[in-house]
Amino acid sequence: MHTIRKRLSILIISCSIMAILLIMLFVNFTINHIFEDYMSAVQNKRYERIITQLEELYKNEGQWNESSGVEILHEAYMSNYNLTLYNIDNIPVWGMNPMDIRNKIHLHDMFVQDQGVYLTNKFELYAENEIVGYVEIGQYAPLLMTDEDVLFRSSVNKSIITSGIVTIFIIIFVSLYSSKQFSQPITDVSNMSVKLSKGEFKEKSTIKTNIEEIANLRNSINDLAEKLDNQNALRKRLVSDISHEVRTPLNVLQNNLEAMIDGIFPVSGERLTHLNDEVIRFGKLLNNLDKLKEFENESMKLNFHKVDLLSLLKNMHKDFSSEAKEKNIAFNFSYENEKYYINGDEDKLKQVFINLIDNAIKFTNKGGEIDINLSKNDDKITVEIKDTGIGISDEDMPYVFERLYRGDKSRHETEGSGIGLTIVKSILDPHLATIDIKSKEGEGTSVQLSF
Repeated sequence: MHTIRKRLSILIISCSIMAILLIMLFVNFTINHIFEDYMSAVQNKRYERIITQLEELYKNEGQWNESSGVEILHEAYMSNYNLTLYNIDNIPVWGMNPMDIRNKIHLHDMFVQDQGVYLTNKFELYAENEIVGYVEIGQYAPLLMTDEDVLFRSSVNKSIITSGIVTIFIIIFVSLYSSKQFSQPITDVSNMSVKLSKGEFKEKSTIKTNIEEIANLRNSINDLAEKLDNQNALRKRLVSDISHEVRTPLNVLQNNLEAMIDGIFPVSGERLTHLNDEVIRFGKLLNNLDKLKEFENESMKLNFHKVDLLSLLKNMHKDFSSEAKEKNIAFNFSYENEKYYINGDEDKLKQVFINLIDNAIKFTNKGGEIDINLSKNDDKITVEIKDTGIGISDEDMPYVFERLYRGDKSRHETEGSGIGLTIVKSILDPHLATIDIKSKEGEGTSVQLSF
């Protein structure tokens, strides 16, 4: 099994080398083709110049002889081609021996097709539009190149090969560096996910990257680690909370019953009533846990129909007014002259407002104030329940919707199961409603519902 860095490096390097080799072949073929066309044009001009010189010579002398044009033999020898002059009857006037140029050293450096095969081209010589002779040009290659031509062609080929090799090394270096930059964050996130699977939730990925997708992946895995760590802490706290909530009434029952059995406490109606209250409180806890189980298992059945929020909240305000009055809490309800109809389950929505208003009264001290405000903006209906109670600490705020979670301050000052807001959130979700809680410790809490 390969690492992502190794696979990326192999892929990038392989593709790059193949691309460079193809480019080298294409450039080499193109340059050589252009060079051969150029040399072919130069050779044709040489042929034309030889023909022109011999035709001018014949016009001046009026005939062919053994010395006609011999001055060009030296140039022919140095340029690796062979000349033979024929008269009108196709009889040789003079000619060079092909073997004189056969073994010249620079012929071995010519990388051309048919090298070493003696080829001839015969051209007609004219004077006053009449054929006066022939010249045969022979050579051991289709294209004749001087030492400078061979050196130029060789230098070009070497430059192409050298640049290709240098480019390959550069690409290998860049590929290894780039693959490291690309794979290191992924490897880091992968290692972190392995640690998360082992329960090491405190780990964080701090590696930096400028790749947006990898940065999002890193941030997501960090958020996941934080949430798992919080859930793990909540799970431990949940076990402790359940143990605490269950043990308290059981201890009270056990101690009192043992005292009655031992004759320490007399069996009286008042004491039995007190024990019965503990049983009822224990039963309420179990009932709340059953409700929570119902919501979390998505087995809650909703009966959706047209609900008048204004009428529902008026009834809620009326029901809780006496309780607020007992604590000397100013309990206000304000609304605009609008129609506030939504599609929902009235019984479940009633439970939402019971929980929220009950919390507001429970955590608001005597002499405080609770305001319920109902408003409408376009297609959005908002219900705000605002109190001047003890508030929620910044430490507890992220966990207010967690089951059985109760802040340390509320735990010791008020009774409760810690699942009220969990149930509220579970009811609001299928109603496509949102809940937003803003709070400052010691100043109060504002709960805003949007339908």
